[in-house]
Amino acid sequence: MSSSPLPAPGAGPESGSGPASGAGAASAPRPPDATRRSDRSRRAILDAALDLVGEVGYNKLTIEAIAARAGVGKQTIYRWWPSKAAVLLDASLALAGDAQSEGAWGFPDTGDLAADLKSVMRATVDEFADERYAAPVRALTAAGATDPELGARFTERLLEPQLALYEERLRAAREAGQLRPDTDLRLTVEMLVGPLTYRWLMRTAPLTHAYADALVDAVLGGTGVGWDKS
Repeated sequence: MSSSPLPAPGAGPESGSGPASGAGAASAPRPPDATRRSDRSRRAILDAALDLVGEVGYNKLTIEAIAARAGVGKQTIYRWWPSKAAVLLDASLALAGDAQSEGAWGFPDTGDLAADLKSVMRATVDEFADERYAAPVRALTAAGATDPELGARFTERLLEPQLALYEERLRAAREAGQLRPDTDLRLTVEMLVGPLTYRWLMRTAPLTHAYADALVDAVLGGTGVGWDKS
């Protein structure tokens, strides 16, 4: 596919100086919708990046390969993204957005903090086991370790919104008297997700639902769940 710019909205066959009439007006082709074509191209590029990083890994991922898989010219990609890392970050954000719109991501509040945390942590274990989610996140984590700017964008746009959901749920529990008033919410969140992420990234041991449950029990045991207010 050509890498020339997409046609401007309204671009189409030449028309006469006056309004069309009769059968000619009925059969005139509709102008191409550049916005729709642009959206399709962007989504094809993001999907291609996700597929390829799972197949070949981040080191072998190239803009040329993404363009070929998506059916676009590589200059089309470079008009929207400066690097393969930027493509992959937006692809991960789109994937997270899809999961959210499908109701696959959210934080329950049943009144039972331990059960709610275990439910979300177990879902995270399952997500880490799904290479479509795991491959781009693992690649971005590694790339962000040597590229501070990418790491900052990765944290701000992908990680922080998810960590904020944990913090919001813990805040509700603290306000309900289920946690000690002096509980450091951010520290508690990091105590929950840090070991889980470490085990997944470093592959130090199997990542299981039982491990997620044990983490929740250990962390909440040190933060005063069910603490005696008397």
